[in-house]
Amino acid sequence: MKKILYLGLLSALSVNAQKTAPPAPYGALPTPQQVQWQQMEYYMFIHFGPNTFTNKEWGHGDEDPKVFNPSRLDARQWAKTAKAAGMKAIIITAKHHDGFCLWPSKFSKHTVRESAWKNGQGDVLRELSAACKEYGLKFGVYLSPWDRNHPAYGTPEYNQIFANTLDEVLSSYGDVFEQWFDGANGEGPNGKRHEYDWDLFRGVVFKHQPKAIIFSDIGPGCRWMGNESGIAGETNWSTLNTDGFGMGSAAPSTQVLNTGNENGKYWIPAEVDVSIRPGWFYSPDTDDRVKTLTHLMKIYYSSVGRNGNLLLNVPVSREGLIHPNDSTRLMEFRKTVDASFKTNLALGKTVTASTVRGKDKQFAAGNLLDGNYDTYWTTDDAVRQASFVVDLGKPTEINRVVLQEYIPLGQRVKSFKVEAWNGNRFETIDQQTTIGYKRILVFPTLKTAKVRVTILDANACPVLSSVGIYKAPELLSNPEIARSKQGLVTITSEVADPVIRYTTDGTEPTLASARYSAPFNYAKGGTIKAKAFIKNGAEASETIPASFDLAPANWSVVGDESSRNSASRAIDSNPGTVWQTARQEGSRKHPHELVVNLGESLNLKGFTYTPRQDGQSGGTIYQYSFYVSENGTYWKPVLENRSFANIKNNPVKQEVAFPAPQTAKFIKLVALSSVNENEHWASAAEVGVIVR
Repeated sequence: MKKILYLGLLSALSVNAQKTAPPAPYGALPTPQQVQWQQMEYYMFIHFGPNTFTNKEWGHGDEDPKVFNPSRLDARQWAKTAKAAGMKAIIITAKHHDGFCLWPSKFSKHTVRESAWKNGQGDVLRELSAACKEYGLKFGVYLSPWDRNHPAYGTPEYNQIFANTLDEVLSSYGDVFEQWFDGANGEGPNGKRHEYDWDLFRGVVFKHQPKAIIFSDIGPGCRWMGNESGIAGETNWSTLNTDGFGMGSAAPSTQVLNTGNENGKYWIPAEVDVSIRPGWFYSPDTDDRVKTLTHLMKIYYSSVGRNGNLLLNVPVSREGLIHPNDSTRLMEFRKTVDASFKTNLALGKTVTASTVRGKDKQFAAGNLLDGNYDTYWTTDDAVRQASFVVDLGKPTEINRVVLQEYIPLGQRVKSFKVEAWNGNRFETIDQQTTIGYKRILVFPTLKTAKVRVTILDANACPVLSSVGIYKAPELLSNPEIARSKQGLVTITSEVADPVIRYTTDGTEPTLASARYSAPFNYAKGGTIKAKAFIKNGAEASETIPASFDLAPANWSVVGDESSRNSASRAIDSNPGTVWQTARQEGSRKHPHELVVNLGESLNLKGFTYTPRQDGQSGGTIYQYSFYVSENGTYWKPVLENRSFANIKNNPVKQEVAFPAPQTAKFIKLVALSSVNENEHWASAAEVGVIVR
């Protein structure tokens, strides 16, 4: 009789187990390595090489390797800084487009072996890989297949040569968690293009590093997300269709890379790469232009907070160290992130769901708060809409909500909303689309006793691993500094009734510094630093610097070829306006000229070009020439057939120094080509000169 009862119990348990089986995986799925990669969230990029010493973003490959000579290189300092910043890994530019190798490669004569550093006996990769191991960081490498130095580039033999360099690196420095492939290929004046053998290259990676994540425009491990501003799409699918696409110009559009493809064939999540400075390589000119804490937090919420990983570039200085300005900002960044997510106000509270899969507690809403990523709340297969409520017990101030899907079973959620209880009913805080591995919602501080999350639509039954509710510290808004065409400076702040202090001598503003009360003349230029104070100085914003050269008060455009927008917009001191030549069919093609009368003869050290800042790239100048004149008739070429390196992906102000100072009353910028193929027009937000 007991045996019969036992068998009956087993039968009942078996039936129950079938009813509460976990959801079947949906769509493309991540590998275990991709899940582990996504859980890293945040790590360091280091751009370092001859460009560090030549003030270039893209070297030409003809640099003397002896220019690479850091005086105090300390890879342990890099790793220690990354660890203290909360980063999980470091990826370094082992070989950038100039072809210089940070290790003594057997397949190049343009390496650290030929440099002055350590009398040619050094190996940056060996030092960094050892430092990463010491500090518990993962190690990754960037190797550009484009090589502007190697004589074999552009020949059939080059693919094997590049494969050999990969073989050297990937077999000599221990585990490599990520191999970074750039899509650049012979860009620039007289650029030599090459047909890369990507199957060969990827084969070398997997031969030596089978668990490595390969980054490229099309993965297969992770993808570029379409810009270098640090902003992933508000909709961000980790799946992507790559059949029929390739690297570089053959990649999916930047819009698709930014958002991914719903129901894409392959799991290729987004990596968000951005630099802590305006450029990727170190320049002393940008020591005071490290991104503000407010800007970095915006990037964090737009990358990690939108289902992406954040790869933050921190360029190494000419000494071979991370600059104090960068490391200080990194520590502030880590402190603020930690403070923002220190206390999950939902922990220990009651959470109830509208429905639970099979009414089985192994899939109950309580799993959202157990701190275990591998447990989750889910619903029956047919359910596409469901909700859960977190009861905080009492009215509580909140301003962040964090949600996570359980991605080993696929990305499912198409839309959701978060609501707060106002005492009588739920009111919507925010409504968004995708969740993915992590979604962070940021909203003004409010007080509520209950938070409801509703899945509005999903491609399969929703599977959520966790929910977090937080009260993050609110940062005081930073002042904004602007200067008019006439040279008048205004300093504004979104803070109510702030006291704004500023300096013009490079020093840090204090409560004793000059108080801003009205616009002031600053036509000759210099550096202004401003800071907002409230509560009698008890709270303060960050210090915001702004550097200006000569104001274009007396400038005028000479002529104006038929254009969509007046050329005067290029010299109005407003980067929000755009000069653009005509773009309709049959209109004039390159070259396009912008001629400016400076109103007086000036001693010019260089010029500046700011590409359009409206999120578009149409007409952005890539190749150019620059001329000067005393009378506007006879022109002297100063720079011929040059290019703005990487300006499409990183559309920041370009500052170009002349080989020697020039005296001129007129300047002429000649646009030779656009960053986009088949575009025949030119555009600019601002054009200026360097006299300081």
